[in-house]
Amino acid sequence: MHADTGHNHRELGQTSGMGDVKQGSRGGVTYAEAGVDISAGNALVDAIRPLARVTRRKGADSALGGFGGLFDLKACGYKDPVLVAANDGVGTKLRLAIETGRHHGVGIDLVAMSVNDLVVQGAEPLFFLDYFATGKLDVGAARQVIAGIADGCKQAGCALIGGETAEMPGMYHGADYDLAGFAVGAVERKNILPRPDVGAGDAILGLASSGPHSNGYSLVRRLVEMSGVGYSDPAPFAKGKNLGEALLTPTRIYVKPILKALKAGSGIKALAHITGGGFTENIPRVLPRTSVAEIDLDAVPFTKVFGWLQQVGSVAEHEMLRTFNCGIGMIVVVAAGSAKQVAAALTKSGERVVTLGAIRKRKGGEAQVAVCGRLRVR
Repeated sequence: MHADTGHNHRELGQTSGMGDVKQGSRGGVTYAEAGVDISAGNALVDAIRPLARVTRRKGADSALGGFGGLFDLKACGYKDPVLVAANDGVGTKLRLAIETGRHHGVGIDLVAMSVNDLVVQGAEPLFFLDYFATGKLDVGAARQVIAGIADGCKQAGCALIGGETAEMPGMYHGADYDLAGFAVGAVERKNILPRPDVGAGDAILGLASSGPHSNGYSLVRRLVEMSGVGYSDPAPFAKGKNLGEALLTPTRIYVKPILKALKAGSGIKALAHITGGGFTENIPRVLPRTSVAEIDLDAVPFTKVFGWLQQVGSVAEHEMLRTFNCGIGMIVVVAAGSAKQVAAALTKSGERVVTLGAIRKRKGGEAQVAVCGRLRVR
């Protein structure tokens, strides 16, 4: 992971605000006096080498130190592969991590948001790179973040092959930092999702989320302010945790259970990752324009965290459905005759699976997501 010295595959301080700098002891201005500490960047690289090493997989040795990360696609045994790429961030959930000093979970979130987007197209995540930008590098906090990234990569079965650390004085305030993640996967051309035969009669399954995941946190933060509950106070909806800890629960990574089900030829036709935009924006992305997804809200595992958020702000149900995942992090569209088999396989792999509804023919210009029932805390 590459520094301005050119010795590490983690770039530190590629952009830096010079501001008011002082002369060094020998009369010249130094990079450190401009606010960029190359030594701290090198210390971070040394600290994270073993973290990247444990994400090794076929095709990548996870060695850090070059100008780019290498991956041998041929070693993975694909016959007619199509590469799939995704990138994302963590959004304002980072604000909670910074304010509470809990950084590991957002590293997992960073991986999850991209690899879950890959698997919905049937792709196996192969490798991941991250971008960490800050005003002044805190090696301890950065190591926690990257330890989380490595943890997420292990959960997804992909290799952490590189990244970038940018220390940019004047661009970020205090201990603030930002993250971006980039994942690449592969899928055999014949197995790309969604399948073209998605249509009326197909069943809709839902995989439970671990909480709000990494979406809607600008609203979450506003609701926390309205509640008067501090991040260090007991969480009103999670026994034994404080509010900050509970709201920083990492995004669930669905990759391995879904890939296992796909490889078993289970009849999965389409998948939708429920991220920003909730049900109403994400489900139509995998449906033919001639189809409607009918969702029974009574079946949604609307957990206590969502109930608390809704109650604090008297948030309307339609606003909840287009802002949060509301308890479902992944939608699975499957041939009706295979629904029980797929549900059983995913349950065996550790997922909580619920039957949400079915696909039907669209009438005129109606919305592609139709709901019945209502959201209630289970």
